[in-house]
Amino acid sequence: MKFRAILCGCGAMSKGWLRAIASNPVLADSIAIVGLVDLNRETAENLAAEFGLEGAVIGSDLSEVIAATKADLVFDIVIPSARYDVVSTALKAGCHVLSEKPMAASLAEGAALIDLAAETGRIHAVIQNRRFISGIRRLRRFVESGAIGELTGIHCDFFLAPHFGGFRDEMDNVLLLDMAIHTFDAARYVADKKPLAVYCVERNPKGSWYRHGASANAIFEFSDDVVFTYRGSWCAEGERTSWESQWRLVGSKGMLTWDGEEGFKAAIAGEEPGLLRGVTCVNVPGPERDGETHGHASVIADFIAAIRSGKQPETVNSDNIRSLAMVFGAIESAKSGRRIEISA
Repeated sequence: MKFRAILCGCGAMSKGWLRAIASNPVLADSIAIVGLVDLNRETAENLAAEFGLEGAVIGSDLSEVIAATKADLVFDIVIPSARYDVVSTALKAGCHVLSEKPMAASLAEGAALIDLAAETGRIHAVIQNRRFISGIRRLRRFVESGAIGELTGIHCDFFLAPHFGGFRDEMDNVLLLDMAIHTFDAARYVADKKPLAVYCVERNPKGSWYRHGASANAIFEFSDDVVFTYRGSWCAEGERTSWESQWRLVGSKGMLTWDGEEGFKAAIAGEEPGLLRGVTCVNVPGPERDGETHGHASVIADFIAAIRSGKQPETVNSDNIRSLAMVFGAIESAKSGRRIEISA
């Protein structure tokens, strides 16, 4: 079966989705892009021309394009403030939906979409592509192996200075809402624990070209006494970290560090006498399944497989709302100056 899909939101991010589908033979054989929806028709027409989608129905009204194409799927790549209307329209029309992150503009909207997906019997999932990369899969596998004992802490640093221009420059809580959610979701996946509470300090540092919230420092409490800390800035010029952050995992027997690129180091306590006992290096194996390490393509493949099997995809909305709750908990903490409990 080839699924008939509509791409809703035809800006720059949509190109990554289309390239991912085209690069994966299974996805290319499974998905036909039959519709393009955007408020700016010229943007959709240019995307169609660039990717050879001249036969796709183009329009600005999602309901009309769904009706005209008899679509099975909607790929939701709109700005967060428009997400609820797009996803709810698609679910009510009988389409499965894969959304960009964040899954909703508020926890209340996220909860409503979970209920609507259940009522309609359709899948709504989120393209948390950063957890579908080799490094994050290796971290999760390493924690599960018990090589460093029981996990007690995850610590991530993220310092870059991208000059995007456009809507991000004017966003509230730009780092927490638009970027930190990737690291938050990945940390929750690596730990395999439930987020319980957060304390966060958010600033817009001197020299920032963003309107609001370009840096944040957060401490999360996870279940089983695991602590996750995040230090980040989107206006940190100079020596940068990886886009995937720099990671340190602390366990009861040792530690692992990952530079966010190719550098992994892990060690457990050595046997030297004295104050510091030295270290014994530990191998960090590769990912268990290569098919789970291709970012967008892997998330889309997981989504398609879930539709065919009737099982829930890894990033189904009912699970992903916990990552969203981490973001909004951090934002609430930053505004109030208080520790915030996370209830999702």
